[in-house]
Amino acid sequence: MPHDTNKESKKETADAHFLFNRDNRIMQHTVARYIARHALLPEGARVLVALSGGADSVALLHILHRLHYHCIAVHCNFHLRGEESMRDQHFVEALCKRLNIPLHTINFDTEEYAREHKVSIEMAARTLRYEAFETLRSRQEAAAIAVAHHRDDSAETLLLNLMRGCGIRGLHGIRPRNGHIVRPLLCIGRDDILQYLVAIGEEYVTDSSNLKSDYTRNKVRLELLPLMAQINPSIAQTLAQTAERIAEAEEIYSRAVEQSIARVSAGPTIDLQALKKEPSPLTLLHEILAPLGFNSAQTADIMEGIEGPSGRRYNAPCHTLVKDRDRLIISPRDTAPTPAITLPEEGDAHTPHGTIRVRRAPFDGTIAKERSIATLDARKAALPLTVRPTKSGDRFAPFGMRGTKLVSDYLTDRKRSIIEKSRQLVVTDALDRIVWLVGERPSTACSIDKETTEIIRLEWIKDNITTY
Repeated sequence: MPHDTNKESKKETADAHFLFNRDNRIMQHTVARYIARHALLPEGARVLVALSGGADSVALLHILHRLHYHCIAVHCNFHLRGEESMRDQHFVEALCKRLNIPLHTINFDTEEYAREHKVSIEMAARTLRYEAFETLRSRQEAAAIAVAHHRDDSAETLLLNLMRGCGIRGLHGIRPRNGHIVRPLLCIGRDDILQYLVAIGEEYVTDSSNLKSDYTRNKVRLELLPLMAQINPSIAQTLAQTAERIAEAEEIYSRAVEQSIARVSAGPTIDLQALKKEPSPLTLLHEILAPLGFNSAQTADIMEGIEGPSGRRYNAPCHTLVKDRDRLIISPRDTAPTPAITLPEEGDAHTPHGTIRVRRAPFDGTIAKERSIATLDARKAALPLTVRPTKSGDRFAPFGMRGTKLVSDYLTDRKRSIIEKSRQLVVTDALDRIVWLVGERPSTACSIDKETTEIIRLEWIKDNITTY
């Protein structure tokens, strides 16, 4: 019987076509299930797709397009690689034209932005990219911005965070969603993406900077992960699965931390006795302080010093922590000393933490009892009045008490914290006498008597300061 080569050829073509369609459907189905599992995109939604022209972003665009999302591509040209940058732009323009997908191209002077804002080129590019994405997303009323991070990227992130030193929050890899940013390809790896592009016959461009081991992430990608793959060929998938399990465990951890924080702190104050009763005081203290800018070494020092004397102070970029008896007190950091301010004869004087309101009036026999108000005999006060912070050695004669008292001793008796003491203001007259410990007590220097006919009324209006 004659050999029918044409029939065999048709069968091979049909088999290849079947495998091609099957593999493509599997890939698209895998991504579709991942999108649904994490509620990344509503069905058929309008989505902005970050399109660099590299393999990952090209695959992302194709898959979302074939899953019938309304795709709008956006390409950022950072003009950092000369002709290669223009090659990438021309490629994505041709791709989107062929697929009939709208494209927005945004050009940046990245080096100028980095110089102006004193940041690295990488940070400049990241900031410019995501600001532009969000602006365009809002303008286009898109549901989300899809970026092409995949499973291998998540594995790299986990290794980088582990090498830098991090807590449980740094070991979850890349999240599927961050605000309007979604990452539908985290369920597949780089090899899956390349095989998919070969199967559909799609080309892509390669960023030459990704092939160099100049940057830490590139070293992990090009050197460390291949070395680890010699021990475990599925290392990227293993690490990504581990990161996902850690992310789930983090939800439980975060809930427990929130409950512990509620037990040991009230606003800006951490109760040290309560802190010491927690299962891991150091870890809990780190969770409270790290978001405020305190680093791990400072947290360890603070923990070591909780049995020591009061007064020790620790500074983060924007916050100060002070050990005060059996508590830690956190407050916004004062970046500059409060200057002395001359009070007007009538009107408002503004300080960093509140306002002093000055009013003159005939004396009607009424003396305010609130600590926030001082009533002075106008004829006894040597003008001008000045408000300033307390100084070491300041003394005053508290109204209703005999003799004088150190301001620091008075505040200690009032159980004022170290931070409150450091912010305490006094009003003095032209003779440098303290006439009012602001918000606390007037002195006898300008006290009302039977000869008083005119008063100076001082009112302290404290600002509401957010500590955390």
